[in-house]
Amino acid sequence: MTSSLAVPPGRAGRLWLERRLSIARRGADLLDRKLRILRHELAMTRDTAARTELEWTQACAEAEVWLLRSALLEGQRGIRLAAPRELAEVEITWTVTMGVSHPATAVYSPPPDAAPWTAPAAAEAKRASQSALAAAVQHAAADRALRILDAETTQTQQRLHAIRDRWIPRLEAAKAGLELAIDELERADATRLRIAWNPRHREIP
Repeated sequence: MTSSLAVPPGRAGRLWLERRLSIARRGADLLDRKLRILRHELAMTRDTAARTELEWTQACAEAEVWLLRSALLEGQRGIRLAAPRELAEVEITWTVTMGVSHPATAVYSPPPDAAPWTAPAAAEAKRASQSALAAAVQHAAADRALRILDAETTQTQQRLHAIRDRWIPRLEAAKAGLELAIDELERADATRLRIAWNPRHREIP
């Protein structure tokens, strides 16, 4: 065990192992704290993603109903003529959780209304479509944050497992083996000293 770790011999090796054990334990504590915070954030983000997905699904269903009604009353040409000429804008705000950057909010801004719809069905179709787009943007941001946080949580858990369940026990076993070897060496040295200082234990040539 000690040779595979390239541990220096004697007391220097014990100090070498103690330092690495201290670093490993401190790293495990930091990873454990990070993991708890990430799991809390992940749970909240998962709830947000589920809520925004439901809102998006409901908004899409409502938009489809009103678009169908508008198409039946005014035709596809009327819908195309009323469509905006410019693109919508989306502003995404990012945040950082334990060093992990992920989307926090997403705001949908509809394009300027260059050709307002006047018919009631068309106006409702427009409102419902914009609501569906806003819901889609919010869900996309929440889903992206969920994927990022889930991946980081998994990686953090794996790193913590590697340090706590494999690296620290390996260092502890190496330290125990080295301390045993040092104790045996010290006992042997003490025995030789007693023999050297006691004439009765000296061999007669």
